[in-house]
Amino acid sequence: MALELRHLRYLLAVAEHGSFTRAAEELHISQPTLSQQVRQLERTVGAQLLDRTGRTMRLTDAGEAYAEHARSALRDLAAAERAVHDVRDLSRGHLRLGVTPTFTAYLVGPLTAALHSRYPGVTLAVREMPQDRIESCLLGDELDLGIAFAGAHLRGIEAAALFTETLSLVTAAPGPAEDELPLPVSHLTDRQLALLSTDFATRTHIDAYFTAHRVTPRIAVEANSIQALTEIVRRSALSTVLPDALTHDHPHLTPVPLDPALPARTVTLLRRTDAYRTAAARAFVHLTRELVESRGYPPA
Repeated sequence: MALELRHLRYLLAVAEHGSFTRAAEELHISQPTLSQQVRQLERTVGAQLLDRTGRTMRLTDAGEAYAEHARSALRDLAAAERAVHDVRDLSRGHLRLGVTPTFTAYLVGPLTAALHSRYPGVTLAVREMPQDRIESCLLGDELDLGIAFAGAHLRGIEAAALFTETLSLVTAAPGPAEDELPLPVSHLTDRQLALLSTDFATRTHIDAYFTAHRVTPRIAVEANSIQALTEIVRRSALSTVLPDALTHDHPHLTPVPLDPALPARTVTLLRRTDAYRTAAARAFVHLTRELVESRGYPPA
């Protein structure tokens, strides 16, 4: 039997769902046909790839090894197809971008506007997700680029520094007089704050800062949406802690630097080391650096 791409997809679908029935439903083929095709594949490679003895279909050791190469082959083929359709003049194109949540509040909007203004034929798909998921999606060829933070990265991920993100106390009320700045962090003891919920990496960063300086503010509100948080602060006497850059597009919010300052974070542009660089991706990288410089974000 001549091996075809569908055999690889069929095997991976069964491995993902652990069931011929669910995999057949996803692939829109009958279960007997799917089972027959996988058995044909096993005969072709000369090894049993699925363990059928349990209630759930599992890959055998040989199947695990084969599936790893099958995923890589399908990923490389998809990249090759995109390379063939890559349009160098950017009259059309597509870019898949992953960002950690805080960047949707102050970076994604200006970047999207700049991209659409300069290259209206290029479409952009933005996905908000945790950093570890961004890196996994880059390695799996589900994303072209990611914007996240410097740190320990998965093998195969390349990180290029963009700028330094600083965080401050943010309030809707006028800030302290200049001769009272920066505000000692001890002044936040028992102060009521509205903060991001604990599933945000930024909240972990903030909590670690408070713990290090033995400050216990009163957390009056937790929100899992930055937009909700900024609205809450704008309409109440509560303060929050967010990136300074977020206030650039929110004139009703005032950043108040703290003493000691919250530890800064290096914002990075992430991509897979061996990924094909489309014209759209290269243009987006250049445009991002232009925008970061024009907005005066602190250099990395």
